[in-house]
Amino acid sequence: MNDISSVSEKTQSNPGNEFNFEFRGDGMEYFKIWIVNILLTIITLGIYSAWATVRNNRYFYSHLFLDDNNFRYLAEPLAILKGRIIAIVAFIIFSVISQMFPMVGIGLAVALIFAIPYFVNQSLAFDRRMSAYKNIQFRFKATYGEAFMVLYVWPLIGMLTLGILYPLALLKLNQYTVRNSAYGTTQFEFDATFKDYGKIFLMVLGVGLVVAGISWAVVAAMPSLAIIFPLIIAATYFGLIVFFMVASINLFYRSTVLAEHRFEANLTMPNLAKVILINALLTLVTLGLYLPAAKVRMTKYICSCLVMHANDSLDNFAAAEKENVSALGEEFGQVFDFAV
Repeated sequence: MNDISSVSEKTQSNPGNEFNFEFRGDGMEYFKIWIVNILLTIITLGIYSAWATVRNNRYFYSHLFLDDNNFRYLAEPLAILKGRIIAIVAFIIFSVISQMFPMVGIGLAVALIFAIPYFVNQSLAFDRRMSAYKNIQFRFKATYGEAFMVLYVWPLIGMLTLGILYPLALLKLNQYTVRNSAYGTTQFEFDATFKDYGKIFLMVLGVGLVVAGISWAVVAAMPSLAIIFPLIIAATYFGLIVFFMVASINLFYRSTVLAEHRFEANLTMPNLAKVILINALLTLVTLGLYLPAAKVRMTKYICSCLVMHANDSLDNFAAAEKENVSALGEEFGQVFDFAV
């Protein structure tokens, strides 16, 4: 399972240039921002959280480089704060009405379920619009029906088919997020197939069943080894999670196309497992204080595995026309606890 490159390989055209992604952040540097954000958010009873969000995002965007140019996060704290206040007020009203008039509350809950796809679209549109590279902003535009399908219908079909069509649900989700995104006026494309995702799911299922079967047979034959059975299952479960992450991330980037430019990801199981285990151990030992450094470590590793195969200059993109995208959708998502 160490060699993930065989899963859904994409035939690459001979690239004119190869540009590596690089994250130049530092764990201690980000820790200072993180701890100050937490303290100020507590002191201001949450008001500073909008500024904290912007500071966090700007740090990660500004330290992410491609072709020696960094990305930028453009959102302003006041815009996020206004959307957040509206979302919180709406949540309070929803909670009060649900307590006083349960039947009305149920009706509002049902209405919220149908409103979620709209807010998800708005959230993604805001997130993309506030992201820029070389002074060109990203965009996102999807229909309500597309969001409704990937949030409800395709996952439900996956459940009703006992997981057989879960790969299709994941494919549809990735198609939704990528194909509705654009860099300036240039749309992204996503060319993975159901077969690509099916291979990953089948490998996970197959290895899991084989290991479980062998372990059960060994324990049945030698009951004295029963004490190590949970350890074997835990190790197998962790390995399968890491395999799924590596295979799906590599497939995602290898299937993403921007005009004639392709992407590539080369994550490996040993390296990702190492990052996860070190992050988990140090976060546990420091009672959570290592979390900022853990985020930086994970970001550094993933970015170090990403490459853009460019067949032309990255300057040949036209900036999209300006749009007014509200932060309200994103804030509703945070308050009502849903997100993509």
